[in-house]
Amino acid sequence: MSSTHMVLHAPEGRLEAELPLDRELHQALVKAVLGWTADPGLPPADLKQITLLLTGTARAIAADVRRAADLLPPEHAARPLAHVVLEEADRRLSVPAEGTTRCTQRHARLLRALYERLDRLASAAPEPAKTP
Repeated sequence: MSSTHMVLHAPEGRLEAELPLDRELHQALVKAVLGWTADPGLPPADLKQITLLLTGTARAIAADVRRAADLLPPEHAARPLAHVVLEEADRRLSVPAEGTTRCTQRHARLLRALYERLDRLASAAPEPAKTP
């Protein structure tokens, strides 16, 4: 049986600025993956596909975090924290995806952390100047 669904996987990170991501869908996936308390019984190929989806999304959200951090003044306290999260994301995303529960959950935790940092940066961003 063939599937009509395709997993987003862009290792070069060229798609992140072009595709709007369904945050609710990805957060539901993160919640489901992190809810596994034991081996979910999925074949390694399925786990790898989930990991690749999480990886593609994490790359896109990392780019959003980078852009949001760069909009803050250089002395803003949120900038160095964002860069720490981004360095960790770069390190984790440089490791090839495996078809294991542990790897999939590691990528889910990374994506959750990136969304949290993006939200914090959004709340730290200065209000746009109002024109009279």
